[in-house]
Parts: sequence; structure tokens; C-alpha cells
Amino acid sequence: MQFLLRTHHVFTLVLWVSASEDFDWTKNERTSFYYGTFPTGFSWGVGSSAYQTEGAWNIDGKGASIWDSFAHRKGKIFLNDTGDSSCEGYYKFKDDVTLMKDMKLNHYRFSVSWPRILPSGLKSEHINEKGIKYYNDLINMLLANKITPVVTLYHWDLPQVLQEKYGGWQNVSMVDYFNDFANLCFERFGNRVRNWITFNNPWSIAVEGYETGEHAPGLKLKGTGAYRAAHHIIKAHAKVWHTYDTQWRSKQKGLVGISLTADWGEPVDVTNQRDIEAAERYIQFYMGWFATPIFNGDYPQVMKDYVGRKSGQQGLGASRLPVFSPQEKTYIRGTCDFLGLGHFTTRYITQKNYPSGVGDSYFADRDLAELVDPKWPDPGSEWLYSVPWGFRRLLNFVKTQYGNPMLYVTENGVSEKMLCTDLCDDWRMQYFKDYINEMLKAVKDGVNIKGYTAWSLLDNFEWDEGYSERFGLYYVDFRNKNKTRYPKASVQFYKRIISSNGFPNQREVESWKRKAVETCSSSNQLLAAATRESQGDPLIGHMEMVTEIVVPTVCTLCILLSAVFLMFLLRGRL
Repeated sequence: MQFLLRTHHVFTLVLWVSASEDFDWTKNERTSFYYGTFPTGFSWGVGSSAYQTEGAWNIDGKGASIWDSFAHRKGKIFLNDTGDSSCEGYYKFKDDVTLMKDMKLNHYRFSVSWPRILPSGLKSEHINEKGIKYYNDLINMLLANKITPVVTLYHWDLPQVLQEKYGGWQNVSMVDYFNDFANLCFERFGNRVRNWITFNNPWSIAVEGYETGEHAPGLKLKGTGAYRAAHHIIKAHAKVWHTYDTQWRSKQKGLVGISLTADWGEPVDVTNQRDIEAAERYIQFYMGWFATPIFNGDYPQVMKDYVGRKSGQQGLGASRLPVFSPQEKTYIRGTCDFLGLGHFTTRYITQKNYPSGVGDSYFADRDLAELVDPKWPDPGSEWLYSVPWGFRRLLNFVKTQYGNPMLYVTENGVSEKMLCTDLCDDWRMQYFKDYINEMLKAVKDGVNIKGYTAWSLLDNFEWDEGYSERFGLYYVDFRNKNKTRYPKASVQFYKRIISSNGFPNQREVESWKRKAVETCSSSNQLLAAATRESQGDPLIGHMEMVTEIVVPTVCTLCILLSAVFLMFLLRGRL
């Protein structure tokens, strides 16, 4: 059954009424592993994004994106890495589809690069047909291999021209420009694509792009920039949904949703009402910031209250949180055929008051503190801890908060450290096993989950962390010009989950990890040989050998000679 291929349904006001009071914050069931399978037709996939994997940043007429510009500025990315070539996915997409076919995936989630098909960002100026051809070829090959394409329209790579001319998402004109871009995608690809995601993780676009400056375009407009960007993104999403609904839905029978990423926030003390309120505030300032307007027509009340009060304390005449007009509220409400959810980790949350004197800040507006349990496994990224039970909690919160919408997990996965080259990724297999099992429990709870997307198919460019963090099921040798892919053990492990549609019984599941590790040993040997050769350069390979063998040997001899010399000196003195 195809991912997202469902008849369009009309949401009623009953579904939009906030049901947060139905979520029991005091009930955290941390039950044992549950053996069972997902419903028939559940869709399994992997994800990627254009800037993180395609490379070919200035090839075949592609325009520059804000990430091209940002990554080329020294000091913005770890080790000054860029996505200029990345995984060379632009050239190797046929090989990558073959990998997906071997895994027996049902769907592949990827993004269209706005500046690859509209170099100036504007449909009225120039359409790059070579860029169109690339995505046509990718879509056609996916379908030929019975893999459903799931297309994200915006995964952070805004055309640089639009940033320079208009200020990017700070400017309301982006709403119309993005709609034109989306309309072009519907026109050129919609006869084969039924599954559209407008924005991926708009929280990061707004906060890290316009508040902290960690991500492109790197602006630090504290206290205002993130809220303004989010406001325009929500309106842009709604306009694209209406454009599809009025012009394309009857012809193409597709669905349009949005992908929101959210960590779970658990109260430090579930018997403390202030901690419970802080935890809910954490979720509302994170996922609810975007989901509540899309489902209910306006921002969460707690956001309006807190940002409004803080703005007043700072002597401002109006809230820093923008306001939707009555017409806009009606226009935005219900513009979601499905909700995509990205999730990676959990935080403990407690109340913390930030006085108005600390200045304008999205983070200070929330009046809370984030904590982690040192006992939680820490596989790689400093922000990512493995807390599987938080996933089930988040899924059930979505169910109660938004009337149990059609839900797709659009990102879930775990990283590894930069220097780790062991393809037998035991921690990733454990992460997938635990998190997918918590998702299965949520399905048992009645959460309306239709599909799961593992992040990611390949190791790729991880934004401001460059290539220092690897989320891929496939290891990519970035030092090799061919960007060779090597399967990690998690490939076989995830493949077995897919083929079994879950976890059929204890005996079978317990054998999966062992068998997966056994299959990765040959890949480890190939990777080790390639590492020694170091891109086929015998001189570099020889230098590595000298470093690994000769230098330690010489050091050992020096120590021995020094010891002998010292003995002679001591004897002479005696």
C-alpha cells in the first residue's frame, strides 16, 4: 500500500479542539519489550535531503542556496566542511535507488532543491530544465523499483538571491515565491508524486537560522527573528496547501502535510504542577508553535501569554509574537492532510524564571530549564540521548492534542562519532529496535501512525557539524572521490524489521543483531583496505604505514636505548 495514499478527509471542529487535558502527565508506562507486528500496509522508508546529499552545488545551472553561501564562510561549519560534493547523490542516485530496492523499502523521502530548478528563486525569471530532469529521473527510477517518492519541498536550502534581496523568511514576500515554486513542482512532478511535505522542521529554520545564527542564513535577530520567520512559514504552508487543494487535488489525488521535529519534554517531577506546566510549555513552544495554528488556527495560548507578558515587561508596545488576523486564522486552520513527525531524543523539564532584564530571547520566553539523565545512553551527538519511552509519550501527546491525526514518522535515527569507522553499529541497531518498538506500542495505544522513515539512508553533510556526525545506514567514504557506500550492520537489521513488519517473536528478533553483525565483517575489511590506501595514493598509504608502525617502533627503541644509557651512567657513579 502506498505511503500516504489516502482519500482526502475534512477535519471537523471537534478534532481541532485542544485535548491537552486528556493527556495524563502522571502516567508514564515504561513497559517491557512488546512483540507484535504493525498493521497491514504500514510503510517503511528512509530519508535524505538535497543539500545534505546531492553535491553538484554549481553544476548544470543550479543557483546558490543560503547553505552554499553559509558553508563557504570560514568558521561556520565544523572543520570548515561544505556540502559542495557531499555524497555526490546528483550523480549516484541510480546506485542509491538500488540500495533502497535491496532493503525492500516502501518509500523514499527526499527534498527538491529550490535553487536547482529555479536558480534565482523566481519562477517568472528562469526554470532550469536540467534540474527538472534530475528529479524526473529520480522519481521515475523510484517508481520503476516500486518505491513511493515522498517529496519535501523545503529542506532549508532557500535560494541565496532571495535572502540577499528580501531578507529570506523575514519577508512576507517569501509566501508567494514559495507558492510559485511549489506550484511548479506540482505541475512537473505531480502526475507521479502523491505525497508532499511543505517544510521540514520549521523550528530549526526559524530558531537556528534567525535567532541563534547556528544555521544558514546565520542571523541573530534575538527575540523577534524566529517568531517572524515562523509566522511567514506557517502562512506559506497554508497557501501551498490551498493551491494544491484548489488546483491539483482533483487531478492528482495527492496529500499535502508538514514535517515537524520535536523532542519530548518530561516533567522532572510528575507530582509537581509547575514542572508539568513547564513540560507542556516546552512542547507548545516547540511543536505546538507550528502544529496548533495548522490544526486550530492560532498560536498556543501559552505562547501568546508568555511572549506577550515578557514583551510588556521589556517596555514594548506590542507582543514580539506576531498576530494572525481573523481571516488568516480561518485560512490556516485545517491545512494538513497528515502530520509528519521527526523525533530523536528527550529532555527532562522544570520551571525556571528568566527575568525580563536578560533581554529578548525565544529561550528566555519559555521560563524553563532542560535537563538530561546522565544514565541515558549517549551514542554520538552531544544533544542526542537514547530515551525510547519518550517517543511513545510524544506520539500519544499528538494523539490527544490534535485529535489523533493521520501521522507519519518522517525522521528518526541516531548518529555516531566522527572517528568511528566500525560498520558493526550495535548502538544504532539497539536504537532502532527500541524506538520502533515504542512506536509499535503507540499504535497499540490507538495512535494513527501510517509509516516510518529512518534517518538517514547515507552518512551525509550534517549542517553546522559538517561530516563529524554520521546518521547513515550506509557509511560513506568522503575521502574517496567516488564517495563509496559501505553497508553498516543496521542495514540488515532494519531490513529484517521491514520484512517482518515489526517484531514477530522473541527468538527471531534476538537473532537479528547477531546475523547483522556477521554480515558486516566483509564490509569492514573492504573499508579498512580503502582507508589504508587512502584514495589510492601509495605515498599517503606509505605515510600512514610509517605513522602506524615505524614511529611507534622508533619510539620504543629510543626508550630502550635511553634505559641502557642510564644504567651505564649509574654504574659509572657507583
